[in-house]
Amino acid sequence: MSSFKTMEWVDGSLLLLDQTKLPHREEIVVCSSLEDVCMAIKEMVVRGAPAIGCAAAFGYLLGIKALLKNQKHKNITYKNHYDILFEGRKTIYQALHKTRPTAVNLEWALKQMEIVNWEDQELINDYEEKVEARAISLLQQDIDTNLKIGEIGANFLGNCSCVLTHCNAGGLATGGYGTALGVIRSIKNRGIDIEVFATETRPLLQGARLTAWELAKDSIQVTLITDGMCGALMRTRKIDAVLVGADRITANGDVVNKIGTYSISVLAKESGVPFYAVAPWSTIDLHTSQGDDVEIEERDVKEVMGFGGNIWTQQELKIFNPAFDVTPEKYISGIITEKGVIRNSRELLDRS
Repeated sequence: MSSFKTMEWVDGSLLLLDQTKLPHREEIVVCSSLEDVCMAIKEMVVRGAPAIGCAAAFGYLLGIKALLKNQKHKNITYKNHYDILFEGRKTIYQALHKTRPTAVNLEWALKQMEIVNWEDQELINDYEEKVEARAISLLQQDIDTNLKIGEIGANFLGNCSCVLTHCNAGGLATGGYGTALGVIRSIKNRGIDIEVFATETRPLLQGARLTAWELAKDSIQVTLITDGMCGALMRTRKIDAVLVGADRITANGDVVNKIGTYSISVLAKESGVPFYAVAPWSTIDLHTSQGDDVEIEERDVKEVMGFGGNIWTQQELKIFNPAFDVTPEKYISGIITEKGVIRNSRELLDRS
């Protein structure tokens, strides 16, 4: 496991390691309401597709808790509260769903929470307890899945000793172990002295602030580079593989990930470096045919104007700030999942 906790459910509140403060301060944000969780997701206190999904599950739970608390008599049957619960569940779902539109894990997690049967529960307390158990289970499931992905990736990549990664697909982006960085952790745990090159990942510097922080914290050798150095690095150093995470993988094998991923995949193809996306099956969206059909989130242009209170552009400058891009399937050597390594879109369908 990683040496830190991305999130914890403690005494009815969700505790989140504030990723906007890293690497300088390790602060905990306490989310005690649905609104707190929505804000934490929007402001990227918690980020990374699997972690967003887990946080959303607890946000759903907090919304249900508040909804039921507002009903004066808890020990009465659901049939008297059908309309309130039906409409309230929809409102909770919609509030969380609209926080970040691109990562499919958020929607997947919310649908998992909706599976909890509420019409046949005799007492309101029974339903609340089952929703809480479901959220806790999803968090543990994410950790277990990432551990399995790590082992599969380590088996597949063998003695890989030098990799390039983009953005943050580690414990901070998941329930606690990581997808791309989970594979790296598993390789390291086998006694292989693996070296990682991490991009800065502009404009929010997830690579510089988060990936470098958590790899160094777990004593994994990491070298930071700017985003524009990837091509030169591949020409001058032996890079065994590129490992990235994913926010959504469509039915044709396209990978939607942090902006800049597509450019690295093209450079890797030109340089003869294998390029792998690493993701749990919950990130695979077989209902969307191709990456170009995915809504790409555009974030506040202020993120590009500067960082940490420092502004380095003029105020009235036209700025384009998409959070993600689409890497076509033809640039991807494989997708490492808990169901094995997927080589093409046909295998995606066969394994589903």
